[in-house]
Order: sequence, then C-alpha cells, then structure tokens
Amino acid sequence: MTKRLALLTLVLIAAGCGGAKKAVISPPAPHNDGDIISPSAAPSFLLRDQAGKLVGPQQDRGHWTIVTFLYTHCPDVCPLVTNQLVAAQRVDADLRVIAVSVDPKRDTTAAVRHFLAVHHAGPRFRYVIGSTAKLSHVWLLYHVASTPGPQGTVTHSTFEILVDPKGRERVFFDSRVTAHDVTSMLAHLNKGATA
Repeated sequence: MTKRLALLTLVLIAAGCGGAKKAVISPPAPHNDGDIISPSAAPSFLLRDQAGKLVGPQQDRGHWTIVTFLYTHCPDVCPLVTNQLVAAQRVDADLRVIAVSVDPKRDTTAAVRHFLAVHHAGPRFRYVIGSTAKLSHVWLLYHVASTPGPQGTVTHSTFEILVDPKGRERVFFDSRVTAHDVTSMLAHLNKGATA
C-alpha cells in the first residue's frame, strides 16, 4: 500500500474541525524520525491567494513548504494549526505555508485577509481560495474530505504536509502539530541533506 493510499484511508475515517468529537487523524507510522519512506511529488495546483496571486506548491521549489487545509470560520482546530504554523515561520525564515480553503462560500478574500491579520500571518503564509469546483479538484488531489458540519461548521480532514525543496511530500503532521514539531523536523531533514 502506498503512503498516499494509507493517508487516504486515514482521511476518510477522520473527523475534522467543528465536529462534536474533536478527533484528529494520525500521521503514517514514523520512519527515520517521521520521514515518508518513499517521498512522492506533491500534487500541483494553481489557486488565487489573499493578494490575488496565483499560488501552488510547484512554485515553491527551492523552499520547504507546508500545505494544509483550513477555513476562516473554524471555531477550534484551524486557528490553533494556523498559530503553530505562523510560529514555525518565525523560527524558520524560509518556510512557506499554503493553506487551501475547505469553505468556498465563506472564505472570501476579505474573510481570509481578516483571519490572517488576526493570526499575525506574514506574506509567506498564503491562503488560497476559489470556487467549489476549483477547490474540490485540489481536495481530490490531496485526498481531503470536506462536508458541512453542525452549526455552520465544516467537517474536514485536518493535516499538514511538509513538502521539500524538490517538491516532494516528506512528512505528514496531524492537527496536533506544534511549531516545535515543524522546526525540529526541518532541522533533522536539513541535517540529513547535508550529511
């Protein structure tokens, strides 16, 4: 079974943000301190971010990038994940983040800009939005489930993918990710690249 299929299995059983149960997916079993055994290319896409610029992981070659899935009206997990990724970016000045919306109707440019301002996200934190058709294509590429939840929430897969400078998926983090998790993994992987 490939890592992507293993992730798909985990995603399909995951409860995401805003649900009555605050379940999270677990990343695949660690290998070499969390590295994915057989890194594969992160799926490419192009969507517009909060500044109206076209953004996709393929544009971040040469940089470590995290791809994640959020929505601005999330009452619980998404703000916590955002805060941790912003904190990781403060430690690693080269780390990029691409957050893909899972709420096309409410994640407007204004809502996204407000969300990022509240969380003190800088310009290296890009939050891409679009129509349901455009976003659902990306969800399919990354095996993300997204469905309406109770009381205006969105139940969605909650994970982060660390993409290396060559554009390969290297590590999956679940929604309990901390800035320390990310920066420690970057240090480990960078050390391995220079060894």
